Amino acid sequence: MNILLMTDKLTTGGAEHYFCKLENELNHPELVFYTAASGGELYKNIYHKNRFMPMSRRNHAANLAMIKRKVMEHDIDVIHANSLRMVLYAAWVQKLIRKQLKIIYTKHNVTMMEKKLRPAFVRLLNSSVMKVITVSGYEEKNLIRLGVHPDKVTTIYNGVDLKQFAYRQKESEGVCKVGILARLSPEKNHELFLEIAKQLKAESGLRFYIGGDGPQYQKIRQQIEALQLTHCVEMIGAVAAPERFIQEMDILLLTSHREVFPMVILEAMAVGTPVISIDTGGIKEAIISDEVGCLIPDYSAERFCRQILAWKENERWRHKVADCAYDRVTKSFSLEKMVHLTMNEYLDTH
Repeated sequence: MNILLMTDKLTTGGAEHYFCKLENELNHPELVFYTAASGGELYKNIYHKNRFMPMSRRNHAANLAMIKRKVMEHDIDVIHANSLRMVLYAAWVQKLIRKQLKIIYTKHNVTMMEKKLRPAFVRLLNSSVMKVITVSGYEEKNLIRLGVHPDKVTTIYNGVDLKQFAYRQKESEGVCKVGILARLSPEKNHELFLEIAKQLKAESGLRFYIGGDGPQYQKIRQQIEALQLTHCVEMIGAVAAPERFIQEMDILLLTSHREVFPMVILEAMAVGTPVISIDTGGIKEAIISDEVGCLIPDYSAERFCRQILAWKENERWRHKVADCAYDRVTKSFSLEKMVHLTMNEYLDTH
């Protein structure tokens, strides 16, 4: 059986890293895997470049023609779409070649079509997609509530590479480093992170680090200066090695307005960095109790501050949380488990 795995582009992001990990790890004597995406910095992570098909960022007609040609040339049976746009591509190709393709869709985030054209979104999934893989139980329930057939939906949690994101116990350095690693865009809510830093700027032994790049880079830098936080907040910019950034932090924050199931939570749990996160999406499926992290029920800077100070003053507590989180991620959220369950979905299409 021949499978084509497609994603929009190979730029840094959770869905894109998921695509690369599958491309790297999928291997089965009965399956042949091909991949397609437009370019980006993650292209270097593609192992099997001889089976990779480059796409255009903007020329959708050219992409459809190329996919149609490759589907016929390689006798593709299954298309695994890593975004809703790729689902639409697959559905169009199916019409063009008049061949029944088995379309699997991994849903990583909330789409514009889902928000603006909900009936059409549900109709597309029910009529064209054989299986929808969600990355959290929260999202599975949400799709079923919208009207997607329950037998089409299954949850396979994101898996963290425990070799890349290796556990390391923190050594006391006299400074508690509090970080955020996220695209610098409005939905990640860096304003709350800066408000937390502002409220704690007079505390000795605390420093704040912002990892990531994006459209709000200049705005956030200006906010840091306006709030007089340059002495305690540092912008790192694009992070080439996320595992090193997260390992170097003593506490990681997640302040997003919306999330489905962010990889950075699992990566922090894997390396031994305790997480304080807003309680949104499926995050509570990873941070199931205070023993493995801390969930904040609302966007209260004061609540975040209290937890940061509590962990800063109690290093033993911090280490205990890190140990419990590592135990949880190794049992439930490994890359091997994710790949194995995804492989089963392909085999079940026979």
